Amino acid sequence: MRNRIRNILFFIGLAAVVVMLVTFDVSWEMLWDSLQRTGYWLVAIALLWCGLYMMNTLTWRIILSESGPCDVPFWKLLKLTVSGFALNYATPVGLLGGEPYRIMELTPHVGAQRATSSVVLFAMMHIFSHFWYWVTAIVLWLLLMPLNLVMATVLGLSSVFCAAGIYLFLKGYRNGMMVRAIRWAGHIPGLRSWAKRFADQHAEDLSKIDAQIAELHTQSRRSFYASFFLEYFGRILQSLEIFFILMLLGVDGGWMGFVHSLLILAFTSLFANLLFFIPLQLGGREGGFAMSTAQLGLTGGTGLFVSIIVRVRELFFTLLGILLIKIKNT
Repeated sequence: MRNRIRNILFFIGLAAVVVMLVTFDVSWEMLWDSLQRTGYWLVAIALLWCGLYMMNTLTWRIILSESGPCDVPFWKLLKLTVSGFALNYATPVGLLGGEPYRIMELTPHVGAQRATSSVVLFAMMHIFSHFWYWVTAIVLWLLLMPLNLVMATVLGLSSVFCAAGIYLFLKGYRNGMMVRAIRWAGHIPGLRSWAKRFADQHAEDLSKIDAQIAELHTQSRRSFYASFFLEYFGRILQSLEIFFILMLLGVDGGWMGFVHSLLILAFTSLFANLLFFIPLQLGGREGGFAMSTAQLGLTGGTGLFVSIIVRVRELFFTLLGILLIKIKNT
């Protein structure tokens, strides 16, 4: 059964990559010219993302170690991390692919309850750090950048969105959220009977998972903050990708150039995540880059070039992660 599910996820991810290639609205000449222009910076960007994936894996390992002994090799968790993110990119509504895959592959090593709670906590921490990253970008814009009516509206709506998200996650960390998530699913047409049946059959397991989620926040504060800062700092370092590309184009430099890179990434990722239901966020990231670079006074060509290089990097690691699915965990 596990091999069948693994193969299904593999072909779904592969199909999504093919769709991405077909719908990539850039001519092959422009793509090749952009890659040649980037040159060795592509290596720097690839190495940066290797480091970021290792930081994600370390976060997951810290969370997993809090619930008991963790004898899963780091490279196995790294493989599941890269493949999980690749499936999240490739499947609609994101978490429908990566998280179930990680739980399925980790269960033989640590059991279903620990696998589920660690994967849920890792996903929560990854998203929670994003909210704080967006808050950082809002504060930086208010302190350092000019404000007009359009940006005042965007910042206001973004602040409300981030405040609501942080509140919900803090509540989830205190009380757990698996039981509540199943209850919410029961209000969705078509899922009501399944949610009720699942909640009745797995009530004890769901309660134990919620207890493990709450335990990280209430009793393991050191691990909670260590995992949070790893994820948050990873989002900050991710801005280096855009900073490298801007340096290549001769746009901006020094610490203000890094601030611009952070703002571009923050508002692009915010816009793209609002379109979470689109596989690979097709069009969302490109639109986000165009709008964010325009608000910073950069040319449309700069936004297009940045979006092309970032999309190529996403395609490379998504394809790598999908291929890693075929490597079985022994």
